[in-house]
Amino acid sequence: MSQDIRDFVPAPCDLLALGEPTHQEPAFGAVRNELFAQLVGLGFRSIALETDRVAAFAVDDYVLHGTGSLASAMSEGFSHDFGSLDANRRLVAWMREYNRDRPAQERVSFHGFDAPTENTSAPSPRSYLEYARDYLHVENLDIAGIAGDDHRWSRAEAILDFTMSMGATPEAERLRSIGEDLLTRLYARAPELIARTSRAEWLRAKAYLDAGLGLLHYHWQAAQPLGQSDRICLLLTTRDTLMARNLRDIRTVEAERGPTMLFAHNTHLQRNGSAWSLGDLSANWFGAGAIVDSLQTEGYVFIAGSLGRSAVLQLGEPEPDTFEGVLQRRVTGWGLIPATEVSPARTRTDTTPRQGCFPLDQATVDGADAIMHITG
Repeated sequence: MSQDIRDFVPAPCDLLALGEPTHQEPAFGAVRNELFAQLVGLGFRSIALETDRVAAFAVDDYVLHGTGSLASAMSEGFSHDFGSLDANRRLVAWMREYNRDRPAQERVSFHGFDAPTENTSAPSPRSYLEYARDYLHVENLDIAGIAGDDHRWSRAEAILDFTMSMGATPEAERLRSIGEDLLTRLYARAPELIARTSRAEWLRAKAYLDAGLGLLHYHWQAAQPLGQSDRICLLLTTRDTLMARNLRDIRTVEAERGPTMLFAHNTHLQRNGSAWSLGDLSANWFGAGAIVDSLQTEGYVFIAGSLGRSAVLQLGEPEPDTFEGVLQRRVTGWGLIPATEVSPARTRTDTTPRQGCFPLDQATVDGADAIMHITG
């Protein structure tokens, strides 16, 4: 057992993915912050969290340049209410202080790699397409008039009921055509645009445009007449596909500066397939980590998060023959263990859907490079 991340960073390593089995246990965020500080000392220059990529630009502007305030970065720069988490606030504050007097090439940057969606809703693509339109200075293009009321897109019914979805409407088809045309213009005018603005601003405009087109595709998927299990599976697959594409783009931005640390739920980062079930509903899909790892010949490292007990989740001590029970006996507080040193065990069955906790199983352990276990 070790608390030194240097023991688990092979060469080469472009993406080091640290997973957590639940978003509700704050200890994972605290350990992530400690490990990221270690990784920065090893040459890592960025971190990417499971939060909206476009919103996260507000955080990146703050940590790199001091734009805005810590309060505005936390309120505007996170999705899924993750801006309210103390560990995230501490991370952002630490990154700003670290960057304050350093040259640009040595500063650490912040990314989100998620799509701008929630579990049961997805926003209108309007503002994302408008950002790209304005960057390109395309006149007389009334995107808002075509998209209509944003609430028609963002209401839960538009995702959960295909008859209420905007995804297959004439308005959506028109917006898709506009988005594809804007993307063509963005590339066609890249030399001029980058010379007039900067490569960073061009890439930001592309990220907005990608998010808008991704949302249109997400809404189109929601318009498919499927049973609820098939619908959930399709949407989960679509979200992780968008995540994987965002990660590839982030690495394009960061490749020359250094490796990137990822932090997200295990289901988004593990190499094996992900699974979810609740009552009669179930879904199986490949997460962003599995997709990215399959596309890279080397350089993806996955550390699976594991939790013993938790007062916050009201999760009790694991049975001794489960993976978490075995790890409880080896770890004090928290620790990193090579996955090859974790003996076969049983998957624990004492978690509840309310806890959002996905216990370790053999396939996840087999596909991991290491396990980061918190005893609780």
